Amino acid sequence: GVWRQTRALLFKNCLIKCRTKKSSVQEVLFPLFFLFWLILMSMMHPHRKYDEVANTDLGPLDTSVLVDFVIGYTPPTPMAREIMKKVAFDNFEDGLITEEYLSEEELEEASFLKPSNFVGVVFKDSMSYQLRFHDSIAMSSIYMESR
Repeated sequence: GVWRQTRALLFKNCLIKCRTKKSSVQEVLFPLFFLFWLILMSMMHPHRKYDEVANTDLGPLDTSVLVDFVIGYTPPTPMAREIMKKVAFDNFEDGLITEEYLSEEELEEASFLKPSNFVGVVFKDSMSYQLRFHDSIAMSSIYMESR
């Protein structure tokens, strides 16, 4: 029956393991070696926890840096227009230009044409966005693992 076949298979496997001791030892020791290596690497580079940074007054913003600065945004929804209007006119009286684009592709093309003074803003919904610089994407995140 089933018990006899299971017992014969188990006996056969034990004979194979006894006859091939080198490979049997390797099967046991390699995972232990890699586990030791992972533990050693994690001990060499421990996770650092940084304390909170206190709120400080950074002083007035130097608006001379923002002369002819372009902020492009997409999609041109009423909420995005409202937010960008507040950014451009409430905080910076002059020197900051906002442009709306119909798609992310148009935004990327514009960033290639004027890379030094262009920042793109892609609104995902009414509460989240991504900043797009000339050759990278900056993700907004509440939790940052390292500085």
